[in-house]
Amino acid sequence: MGAGRMRLRSWLVVGISTALLLAIGAVGISVNRSALKAAETVHRADSLALATNNGGLAAQVLLVSAKDLNDFVTNHPLSMTPGDTGDTAALQEYAKKSSYFNYGLVMTDLTGNPLNATGPANMFPDTLSAAFKPLISALALGRPGFSSIMTVRETLVQAVAVPIVVGSAPTAILYGFIPLVRSQLQEYLVKLQDDSHVSMLVDAAGVVGAASDPALLGTRVDPAIRAQVGTTESVFVTYAEHGHAMIATVNGGLPGGWAYVRTQSTATFDGPVRNRSLTINLALLTMLLVGAAGLAILGYRSQLVRRRAEERFSALVEHAPDVVTVLDADGRVVYTSPSGRRILGVSAVGSSVFDLIHPEERQLVRDRFAALLHDKGGLERMQVRVRQAGGDHRWFDFTASNQLHNPALDGVVINARDITDSREMHDRLAHDAHHDPLTGLPNRRRLQQSLAASLQSAPVAVLFVDLDGFKPVNDELGHEAGDELLRQIGARLSGCLRPFDVLARVGGDEFVILLPGVGTAAETSAVTDRLKACADAPFDLAGHEVRIGASIGVHVAAPGEHPDAVLRNADEAMYAVKHRPDRAGRHRA
Repeated sequence: MGAGRMRLRSWLVVGISTALLLAIGAVGISVNRSALKAAETVHRADSLALATNNGGLAAQVLLVSAKDLNDFVTNHPLSMTPGDTGDTAALQEYAKKSSYFNYGLVMTDLTGNPLNATGPANMFPDTLSAAFKPLISALALGRPGFSSIMTVRETLVQAVAVPIVVGSAPTAILYGFIPLVRSQLQEYLVKLQDDSHVSMLVDAAGVVGAASDPALLGTRVDPAIRAQVGTTESVFVTYAEHGHAMIATVNGGLPGGWAYVRTQSTATFDGPVRNRSLTINLALLTMLLVGAAGLAILGYRSQLVRRRAEERFSALVEHAPDVVTVLDADGRVVYTSPSGRRILGVSAVGSSVFDLIHPEERQLVRDRFAALLHDKGGLERMQVRVRQAGGDHRWFDFTASNQLHNPALDGVVINARDITDSREMHDRLAHDAHHDPLTGLPNRRRLQQSLAASLQSAPVAVLFVDLDGFKPVNDELGHEAGDELLRQIGARLSGCLRPFDVLARVGGDEFVILLPGVGTAAETSAVTDRLKACADAPFDLAGHEVRIGASIGVHVAAPGEHPDAVLRNADEAMYAVKHRPDRAGRHRA
């Protein structure tokens, strides 16, 4: 009877131990699965956002190259006569200075017949090539054209084309050819080179036109990736390469049917988190199987495995480039990964996250955080500036996940990635799109925006300035001296104006000045005299004293006038001044 009771007690202990193990194991697996799911969700969302961001930057670079080509067409009248030496010289000079089209340029009529080029015909691809199809389609829709990749004399090139418009109708097409091995996109991707992944830009046929690994230029991507190149949303593509499972993030819809692609092995993409999660689950299952060995042994094993799991997770989080933070319902930091102290220079635990946000974004973060608290399991994405220990702010991409309902986390989990460098690059591209690269002054696009805004409510005096004697400087001292002269005259003219006046370089040696609020030509006389005095004073160009002059046309625009008409009237006024009889001899150096 006593033995039976002991046996029953033993089975009871084993049953209770097994039940406890099952309960503990179920809770452990559930917690691990929830954390893994949240981390994978954030990681995948970040990967798609990164692909979209990099694809957008690449598209911006392509569009800036087309704008550069269009500015040349706009600012350099061409005869479009076959074999015209003036056209040839203009094209060759532009190709020499261009940051994009130093391979060469070709001008054709609307049917593709060559009119002029910077070199012999055999150094350029045939415009009837299939690679020109996306370019021609874009031109037909009134947009700049971008070709697929072509090989000419063992050189990989891409063509960019814009129409040459005379009057209101296109009469010819100008093609600029970019050597891909020296393109700005190739240089940018090489700078982002990382052993864990490969970043590429591919054309509509899946041929690599830029890559962080230069050896991939001209090769074809996997057919699975090629099938998604045309998509306009960022997507994941899985495939096999040399027996290894691979995953690619594809962002298509770039000009010319191009796409941004980032590839890496599935193992490096999923990272150690999933492997460690699998290890923890296997350990828990093993503990369930050995539960009959006794509660003491089971407890020891459970503590040992749990401690190792925490050490593994701590090591992963400590060396991760992103910052993982957990907030309570009031927005107070209850946990932050070691990378947070490394990046910000201070531990934020115990602080309110709103105190760390830049004042301009603080209210937005409060509103989005309040909305997230009412969305169980919801996600919020935003880009904000966060204060460092020294008082400076850095840009971060935040992904916040509401895990207050999750007992393992009990908070709002934030994954933050430092994007300061990519933001600065984006701002630089935006600045370059609206400013003259030589003088740093606003360009024609920025000028037209400022003029349109001013004409909505007030009169504007518009001064069109053309330099007298600039061409002899270029001819005798060289184009470098001419560029230096343009920079010096730009600085001088700026010093003659009010802080809110606008000085823009619109092409060649022509500048336009906006005087907001000036409503009569008489009010501009003092400004005109100062500008002429600035232009008449001698310039020092590498030891050469140079004297030029300036012809200034004035047009006072009333509110509501069309900006194009205003600029045209100012231009005509300048030409009237330049060709007055008393202006003879002003073209000097």
